[in-house]
Amino acid sequence: MQTIKIIQKASLAVCFFFTLVITQAQDIYLKNPSFEDRAHYGASNNNSSIKGWYDCGQINFPSATPPDIHGGATRDTAYWDNEVATAHGKTYLGMVVRDSESWESVSQRLSTPLRVGRCYTFSIYLSRSSTYNSRTIGNIGEASFTTPAVLRIWGGNGYCGDSQLLSESLPVDHSEWKEYVFQFEPNADYTVITLEAFYKTPLLFPYNGHILLDNSSDIEIVPCEENFLVYTKEVRDPREKILKKMPAHKAKAKKQKIFKREVVENQVDTVIYKRPKKDNVLALDRKKMRRGQKIRIDHLYFAADTTTINEESYGVLDEVYEFLNTNDDIKIELGGHTNGVPRDHDYCDDLSEARAKAVADYLISRGIELQRISYKGYGKRKPIASNGSEKGRKKNQRVEIKIISMG
Repeated sequence: MQTIKIIQKASLAVCFFFTLVITQAQDIYLKNPSFEDRAHYGASNNNSSIKGWYDCGQINFPSATPPDIHGGATRDTAYWDNEVATAHGKTYLGMVVRDSESWESVSQRLSTPLRVGRCYTFSIYLSRSSTYNSRTIGNIGEASFTTPAVLRIWGGNGYCGDSQLLSESLPVDHSEWKEYVFQFEPNADYTVITLEAFYKTPLLFPYNGHILLDNSSDIEIVPCEENFLVYTKEVRDPREKILKKMPAHKAKAKKQKIFKREVVENQVDTVIYKRPKKDNVLALDRKKMRRGQKIRIDHLYFAADTTTINEESYGVLDEVYEFLNTNDDIKIELGGHTNGVPRDHDYCDDLSEARAKAVADYLISRGIELQRISYKGYGKRKPIASNGSEKGRKKNQRVEIKIISMG
């Protein structure tokens, strides 16, 4: 009996050792995560690649200049009129979007593939300069690139592959560095990750803008118990809870000890992208549906006169996603509608279509096939209530699901 106990203890130790090794192996390490290189603007870069990263412009937009490397008081960095200091190390990356419908991105083959069914977390520092000069495509001139852009993170199986949009930030409109933490779950195995500057969508016209990137983390595996994506909060140091439980005189001394930090030029806040719990407000039931049926998406809100989906809307959008993901034979049309306040029909048509497209883009980014979703803007032509009251106008300003086909 004693021998068996010894063997059991030894087995547990071995299991613990292998568990530890497996857990450590699941972290995915990036080459040059802080974008350290010689500072230069794209037009002066003969190599056209950042150390450890592949410039996707070589594939997508061969006539465009590569991304810029910022840092240090050099002749090249003075060219941008860039006001942002580095967050980490000596240099950082700048990527632009252009009014010529071209944008910049960089890609890297991962040390270990992203695996389907696993959940990961990844962080990176993002910022934007209030002044930023860059060249237009083909080097035909210079322009100001100051409109906020977003960061998109793609998973794929070849350089610059875009098989799945793993996550996307809100438009980066702050000149101080903020740490963005993304959590994602791949729907397939991916060997390559791509970081892409892109326009705030949906949009009517492309624009000149930029985003600054520094100090990215490794990609770490995390539990999948929680649902992820898109609300933000500032994360406070958990040690503050300890101080609240102490007498005031002890807390003051303790605070000086545990919060003693080196002063840096750019203080970094943390932004976490995470999906709130769903409410099941639609209660979508396939058995009660028929072809041509319309379903109004309640609890879907946009900022006034914009296509920006409010954070509290993602719960109901996730219901739509889960329904479509479960019923993969159903095709839908998303119809956008405005209230009757704006007088211009063209404005209402454009706004309603752009809002319907915003919903379509979200569902597609989650993995719903493009061919299963269409969208259309109906403007103010199909009210379902009177525009004479606030309650009626709110009902008229809506997005509806129309069942196009089932099986």
